[in-house]
Amino acid sequence: MSRHSDLWKSQKWKQLRRNLFRLQKRVYKAIRDGDLRKARSLQKLILKSRSAQLLAVRQVTQLNQGKRTAGVDGKSSLTYKERFEVFEKLGSNAKNWTHQGLREIPIPKKHGSTRMLKVPTIQDRAWQCLAKYALEPAHEATFSAFSYGFRTGRCAQDAQKMLFQNLNSGNNGINKRIIELDIKKCFDRISHNSIMDRLIAPAGLKIGIFRCLKAGINPEFPEQGTPQGGVVSPLLANIALDGIEEINKKVRSIRYADDMVIILKPNDNAEKILEKVRNFLAQRGLEVNQEKTKLTKTTDGFDFLGWKFRVQRNGKFRCIPSEENHRNIRKKIKAVVNSSNYGAEVKAQKLASIVRGWRNYHKSCDMSSSRDSLWFMAKTANRKFRKEKKVNRYKATELCKKGFPAVGYEQNQHVNVRGTKSPYDGDLVYWSMRNSVLYDDATAKALKRQNHSCGHCGYKFLSDESVHLHHVDGNHDNWKQKNLMAVHQSCHQMIHWSKPKGKPIG
Repeated sequence: MSRHSDLWKSQKWKQLRRNLFRLQKRVYKAIRDGDLRKARSLQKLILKSRSAQLLAVRQVTQLNQGKRTAGVDGKSSLTYKERFEVFEKLGSNAKNWTHQGLREIPIPKKHGSTRMLKVPTIQDRAWQCLAKYALEPAHEATFSAFSYGFRTGRCAQDAQKMLFQNLNSGNNGINKRIIELDIKKCFDRISHNSIMDRLIAPAGLKIGIFRCLKAGINPEFPEQGTPQGGVVSPLLANIALDGIEEINKKVRSIRYADDMVIILKPNDNAEKILEKVRNFLAQRGLEVNQEKTKLTKTTDGFDFLGWKFRVQRNGKFRCIPSEENHRNIRKKIKAVVNSSNYGAEVKAQKLASIVRGWRNYHKSCDMSSSRDSLWFMAKTANRKFRKEKKVNRYKATELCKKGFPAVGYEQNQHVNVRGTKSPYDGDLVYWSMRNSVLYDDATAKALKRQNHSCGHCGYKFLSDESVHLHHVDGNHDNWKQKNLMAVHQSCHQMIHWSKPKGKPIG
């Protein structure tokens, strides 16, 4: 075990990442230049690249959020020896991969129905990650500039800012209308043929993707559906839906995965545009959900991606967290505050993570109201903390401040990704600086101080890996500048590995 552990940890991960990125840049450029033959040859190189195979195994076993979710084989994690076994299997079978079955996990939806999460085994997830490494740069070269969901280098805030740019007072947003488009069971009904026909890939990879689709089919719809829960599934859905944003060049459409809004000017014919959308979706085995698709005045407001957008009577654009989003955050906060499993200090730490994530997501909104600033929730938490044993009034206040960290707000301050730019275009300076502005406070200062490079490996920060803040001396209460270092998530793990046992982890 120790031999495999040391061998795994001693891999030159950043060099492996550079090797893979170099190939991906070449695939992107080949597609941009219209050289499909060269692109497919490079994709074959990625599939048999040792760097790509090792990185795929590491991604699904160490870095992904769902890395502990078991598949049908019951395995929720792999030993270091098993990781190398998966790596060897990828090396010998990457071009002829056979998928195992999928573990089905029912997930309740807000309207009382359920959707089925279909989870592949860790081995299959590793292959899908490898396939994604080869497919993504090719399709990033062709994707629309107005598609933002599940794409590297893009985020929900890009869609939010695009709405602001089209609905603000300078663009006569008060007289516009919105089509809130809902696609009926998009992931469950999307046609396999529509995906395969549009896939830019060599034959071996296409066969693997086809088997991946067939592994998660519903017996009632054998030619439809991409399994929700697979590493490559969001990319496949984006491939099939790409182009819907630009059906009508005169109308601005904004898509985030299968959620979409269409902005109409006063003279635009909504029914004609919807008819074009229906025809587009029909070719992909999909249809518009008539019950949930609505035509709304901008002055009445509409919900999109967890925000409530509305143009006020004075013509000013306003964006705030939606009612449903508020209900969800209140539930999470109440569950922590009312829990009897741990004390006030642990509650404050758990609250800090929840609240910071929520506020960072909404930092480009108008958060001026007491409801949006979570003032009442913080007051309730403070009152509960004061009832805890060994917590006086002063300490309760300090814990509450720690649990509800402040975040600076500036409405619509987000800077959109430029046009059709992609991280695979090789502009490391642009992408590292853009990735840095997604962080706040101490992390943002550390990134600026380090010239947007990792303090451990010196490599630029791209959008494919999150930034962690490392406490150099291991003391999480020491927030002095010299004790803080911005590092890659994987670099943080390496620092953790190299620390002697018994010492605190930064």
